Amino acid sequence: MANSVPIEILHEAEGSMVAVEMKKGDIYRGNLDSAEDSMNCHLSNVTHKAKDGKISKMEQVYVRGSHVKLFVLPDMLVNAPALAKVAKAVAAKAEADATKRGLGGKARGAAAAGTGGGRNVFS
Repeated sequence: MANSVPIEILHEAEGSMVAVEMKKGDIYRGNLDSAEDSMNCHLSNVTHKAKDGKISKMEQVYVRGSHVKLFVLPDMLVNAPALAKVAKAVAAKAEADATKRGLGGKARGAAAAGTGGGRNVFS
């Protein structure tokens, strides 16, 4: 079975510093050593911030994926190949929808493109 895009991006984040917020409010920040398709993760060199604000250091943590609320991943993953595939698919779908509506592949809002079309709401 093929992985979804979020899972692929999580796997690409392996080896990077991440923050993991749990459903109960705890936050773990550390190096993502490995991630599973179920979002179970192994972190090392971890700083744990408890819900009450208490901070502690841990050498290793194994986080259960079903308890994860969100991941904060590095900005470098914006250029991930999985996201490029999604952007290409979204652009192709938008072009197909525009052609289907009889717009000939052009998006709406010609005024924004500088062609002089469209309605001016400020006049």
